[in-house]
Amino acid sequence: MAVQPNQAAASLTDSRQHPADRWSLVVAAGLLSFVAMLDMNVVNLALTDISAGLHVSPGVAQWAALGYQLPLVALLLPSGRWLDQVGTRSALLLAVGCFATCSALAACAPWAGWLIAARMLQGAFGAVLFVLMPVLAATSVRPELRGRAMSVPATLGPLGAVTGPVIGGLLLDHLGWRAVFLVKLPVCLAAVLIVRRHAPRRGGLRPPDRAALGDAALIGTAVATVLLGLTLAPRGPQWLLLMLPAVPLVLGWLRRPGGRPVAEVLRAAGTAGVNASVLALAAGFAACHYLLAQHLRGARDESATATALTMLAFPLGMVLAGRVGGRLADRWGARPTALTGAAVTTLGLALLVPLDTDWSAPDIAARLALAGAGMGLNGGPTQALVMSASPPGKLATAGSVVQLARSLGFALGPALATAAALTGDRTTTGTRAGIALAALVAATAVVLLALYRRGDRG
Repeated sequence: MAVQPNQAAASLTDSRQHPADRWSLVVAAGLLSFVAMLDMNVVNLALTDISAGLHVSPGVAQWAALGYQLPLVALLLPSGRWLDQVGTRSALLLAVGCFATCSALAACAPWAGWLIAARMLQGAFGAVLFVLMPVLAATSVRPELRGRAMSVPATLGPLGAVTGPVIGGLLLDHLGWRAVFLVKLPVCLAAVLIVRRHAPRRGGLRPPDRAALGDAALIGTAVATVLLGLTLAPRGPQWLLLMLPAVPLVLGWLRRPGGRPVAEVLRAAGTAGVNASVLALAAGFAACHYLLAQHLRGARDESATATALTMLAFPLGMVLAGRVGGRLADRWGARPTALTGAAVTTLGLALLVPLDTDWSAPDIAARLALAGAGMGLNGGPTQALVMSASPPGKLATAGSVVQLARSLGFALGPALATAAALTGDRTTTGTRAGIALAALVAATAVVLLALYRRGDRG
């Protein structure tokens, strides 16, 4: 049985009937956020092994990653619209179960076609998880604790993105490429058990309408053209022309029933700038992370273990500051805390611009830790800003927009970094130019948050 749209936001927690805060559900949201972001990165390291193991070209093997990312991005907004109309508990159990099943199917793939199909299905259910995670956290506690709750998935998600290569390297070295698809299953099982035990039974499911599928096709094609243009741009600027069809595709989508609610949410909530800041900060972080990994493994000829240990400074700083960020947001307001976090991240990235091969590992790690601390301060409060400003009954739609912004940032960052690095040699000026661009992109998040004035809600 379906629920009405204005009931979906309260499907997990109704303060009149369930006054106790359900922090176990916030933990489940954090676990799922970690798994979803981990999956976006851990597979990248395994592409060479997949190519050799399944006897396919590297280009075909790359679709093990692209096959997950494209449907995920394409379905984020349609998923938000669908989730505003169904029971959150039922949708979450369905999405987690199917996500885990697709992981198992990918792990036992006998040929490339099987693997790519499993990954595309997994990306579709991953989109539902991405939208549900902030809804689960936001509706499981009282509004005055929302900033603290939102910091849990907002911190653990990027942590999964950063630690993905580390975990992937260990699994590849000891267990092979199939293990990277199985590592997520225990976490998925833990989340299912928590939700089944603690989430109230409210609402049911219904299939998405045909309009939602058309929306997904338009959005997916638009995103694919942008990513393809940026990816091929280093071969020649003419490839940027591939991005042009994205404009009419997006405009066409905005005129459809699926696009109008998103535009209405952004207008009513006034959070377009906040969502843009999420995209900018994620892109800056992803670009810098990509370039530093290449620098450590290339110019410095560091081992995979040494590189992983240096790069871990970022998630460590992010985790430690994430809890502080939630408390500060609840006490002093979400916008000042988010703004401070964006500024600290920008400062950390800017300090990395003079990158030199003579720098020691602690020199790089200290700057990464500072940037990570800023991301930790920013993540939860920014999410709380968006969710708190959401109109009644549109919580999932608002959550899907911010998740799309973050996912696009993670996808665009490495492409922007690669293009910027071509301005010089990879060992010195090229890497510095790429990190400088990453810092500049992150600085736009500071400006956008500084301009946000919607009554300082949250």
